[in-house]
Amino acid sequence: MNNYEIADHFSMLSKLMDIHGENSFKSKSYSSAAFNIERLPKELAEMDDAELFNTRGIGDAIGKKIRELQQTGKMYALEDIISNTPPGIIDMLSIKGLGPKKIGVIWTELGIESLGELEYACNENRLVALKGFGAKTQDSILQSIVYFKQNQGFHLWAEVEVVGEAVMKQLQGRYPHHLFALTGDIRRQSETVEFVEIVTDLDTDALKDEFGMTDVVIAELEDRVFTVHMLGSPRLKFYSTTKARFYNRLFTTTGSADFLTAFLEKYNLADEPASEETIFADNQLSFIPPMQRETAGILEKAARQEIASVIQPGDIKAIIHSHSTNSDGVHTIAQMAEAAIKQGFEYLVLSDHSQSAFYAGGLKPDQVAAQHQEIDALNASLAPFKIFKSIESDILNDGSLDYSPQVLNTFDLVIASVHSNLKMSEEKAMGRVLAAIRNPYTAILGHPTGRLLLSRKGYPLDHKAIIDACAEHKVVVEINAHPRRLDLDWRWIEYAIEKGVLLSIDPDAHSIDGYKDTYYGVMAAQKGGLTAQGNLSSFTLVQFEDFLIKYRAKRN
Repeated sequence: MNNYEIADHFSMLSKLMDIHGENSFKSKSYSSAAFNIERLPKELAEMDDAELFNTRGIGDAIGKKIRELQQTGKMYALEDIISNTPPGIIDMLSIKGLGPKKIGVIWTELGIESLGELEYACNENRLVALKGFGAKTQDSILQSIVYFKQNQGFHLWAEVEVVGEAVMKQLQGRYPHHLFALTGDIRRQSETVEFVEIVTDLDTDALKDEFGMTDVVIAELEDRVFTVHMLGSPRLKFYSTTKARFYNRLFTTTGSADFLTAFLEKYNLADEPASEETIFADNQLSFIPPMQRETAGILEKAARQEIASVIQPGDIKAIIHSHSTNSDGVHTIAQMAEAAIKQGFEYLVLSDHSQSAFYAGGLKPDQVAAQHQEIDALNASLAPFKIFKSIESDILNDGSLDYSPQVLNTFDLVIASVHSNLKMSEEKAMGRVLAAIRNPYTAILGHPTGRLLLSRKGYPLDHKAIIDACAEHKVVVEINAHPRRLDLDWRWIEYAIEKGVLLSIDPDAHSIDGYKDTYYGVMAAQKGGLTAQGNLSSFTLVQFEDFLIKYRAKRN
């Protein structure tokens, strides 16, 4: 182990001690040791004990740890503190502009333990109010996270889709007489994607010319599959084929392994089909849209001609679940409403955070009353557009909601969500969420698992039991459309539909720009076969008011 490697261990120990808020004198001593070790003119491995322990800036305590490292390859003090530090906290040390003390504040004050949670908090404007931070610091952290993520393996579908569209536009413009189609995970609208995959009849030599090797591009060719690694961008994978076999190749690269195995066991795939539609028609199957080619079960529906028309972005009639400057949003209620009107929505469900969400400026009862007066005034001037009085109520540890029944009764509807203590056992988590579902004031169960894709596992829930309870108590289940959430997971949409549970694609918008996230929610919902009729945010204003009449009857 050379001096630089040894210095890195001391530097890491110092940083982690600062994050944990441990003895600052000790922390500085380890940081100084790292600095001094890096600048030694002689390798520590060449020093005997007498020379080592008498070297300026090392001394007895540091010297013993150096020997420990040399003999075992480990430093106990560092191993111990790492074992008590979430991996995501250590990842944050890679973010430019985010030092150990700031990481410690983020961890202790906001409970953030991963880069994904940190990015989400930046997008929700959570860091601005923290001591030592501010809008510029938050923006700088956000930009650093984006750069860091771009150099990792997987990406959110929302991020990759933009790249895929840009590459397709580039290629179609350059080679108008050739065929190109997105395929694989990106075509199936998977939540996370490793590659932008494209099927083409363009030969690999032309692809090499288009994406040739440079200082920032690494290209690989194997068995007519051309892979491009570009710094700061998702990897590209091209499947080169002939024009005659184009749709065969598109079909086999689109479906999941389970879907393709089931299809090939029972049905025929022509070598040179004229289109994907003919592949299904020749086998007496309804056409299965690409995003639904995930499971063997969808083939059974296609054989029975039961593939329903799924929801489309244009079917969204309202913004349900949005936050204003009254809690942690960026825009005022009036600005949120005006933007919704401009974008053609019929109504807005404003649902700022409840009082327990102190980190998000949750509303106290007196603030709730003031907000409701503001909404009444706006509704008088904006009719026929309407703003509904809602709240995203924290589900407390015992499953109760965050206000007294008297306050809850003042809202048009209540969205109940878990935001804290996400590491409960499944038994405790289930008791907590089921209690909230049974609460007559709960209209919508918000982002049921609290997951953050590529960052945080979801709350440990028995999805079937949760959906069954929502069916029994007439509670709507949210499909949170934020591209990092997409929660409820699409895999449970079919079961929810079977149980007669109404779903709601909601952007959880903390700004006007957040309205666009409904698109990603729709893309995820399509995978589960959701129709516009089964989605609350597709209800017209009249239909939504009828829904609220039934909801009020339930809670009264």
